[in-house]
Amino acid sequence: MTYKNEQNTNILYKGNKINPNRVSDPEVMPLYLSTAHNVADLDDLQNTYDRKGYAYTRSHNANRDGIAELMTYLEQSENSVITNTGMSAISTTLLALLTSGDHVVADKTLYGESIDFLKTLSKYGILVDFVDITNLDEVASVINANTRILYTETVSNPMMTVANIKAIADLAHSHQSYLIVDNTFMTPVLFHALTDGADVVINSLTKFANGHGDVTLGSISAKAEIIEKIYNLQVLLGTTGDPFDSWLATRGIRTLDLRVKKQSSNALSLATFLENHQLISKVYYAGLKSHPQHDLAEAQFSNQYGGMLSFELKGDRQTINKFLQELNLTKYAMTLGGIRTTISHPVSSSHYDTPEEEKAKIGITDQLLRVSVGIEDEADLIHDFEYALSQIELEEGE
Repeated sequence: MTYKNEQNTNILYKGNKINPNRVSDPEVMPLYLSTAHNVADLDDLQNTYDRKGYAYTRSHNANRDGIAELMTYLEQSENSVITNTGMSAISTTLLALLTSGDHVVADKTLYGESIDFLKTLSKYGILVDFVDITNLDEVASVINANTRILYTETVSNPMMTVANIKAIADLAHSHQSYLIVDNTFMTPVLFHALTDGADVVINSLTKFANGHGDVTLGSISAKAEIIEKIYNLQVLLGTTGDPFDSWLATRGIRTLDLRVKKQSSNALSLATFLENHQLISKVYYAGLKSHPQHDLAEAQFSNQYGGMLSFELKGDRQTINKFLQELNLTKYAMTLGGIRTTISHPVSSSHYDTPEEEKAKIGITDQLLRVSVGIEDEADLIHDFEYALSQIELEEGE
């Protein structure tokens, strides 16, 4: 990987291209924490501006540029920008591409805070319709002359609904609209939304891309002209990614392919086990033939379905608490995508503020649990769930 503007390091050696101590050629990219880079004079400053070099870290930073290049390569894009969270990737993109009077069509089963942000756009004269993204007739029925964006997740959080990206892209483009896809759950290892017709792809790098639970970052990948619009607003909003987090996520992304494929394999095995357990009433995982979009997922994702699944556990709040308490390897966490399996209760976390009637329309029940599957030994992972479920059975039998 060659990083942009690496010629900046040569100034340390007065223009020499080769440093005899090899300080400028490390195996691991250095961490650039400096708020600013010095310039020699006004001519040097202008030259820095012209080549989009490093002057102030909110505008450009070597670590942020490094991970942007990685995401551009992975998403098969023209360019990318890195934001300080996944939500800022969403908000910065939408604010950059929309104006008062515009209309957005969005999937109704999105992550709760994505829905919340889309709703806030009404304050700026931007209207949003939430639809069943799997029903193309319903999607088409709400598109109008002011529709600028169709917005979906590749696989929705937490209902694991699968969007037909090619079909939705065709629909968007027939109305001169953008299709924006949040690809966090699938990652570019398992799916390339841009090559299937999306105009912008967003990732919460906090999740699978980094994979170690110690970073908050987001990415936006698109054609260069779209990224230019987003970047110009990003600098003003200050939603740029932190250098240290960018450095950490660059480290994490190097093992993304290995981790995601193992997580996908583990998730399919766990989903299959759960689907056959008498205490589980429903499992949501696109790799299962029982999933309503399984055939689409099989074609779209080439037989790998990601590390996320949800299921409904029979019982009440007390039953759910007992189950969570008896899990050993798996812990409750307000995040996902890490190397360790984690679990959450959407009603109490991702959709905590969602009105009851909206949760009912989405299909989120009090019994729903969301699992982010890690890279543990498959047998150990299944045993963890099997044991926790057995303790519920024992308690009911006593």
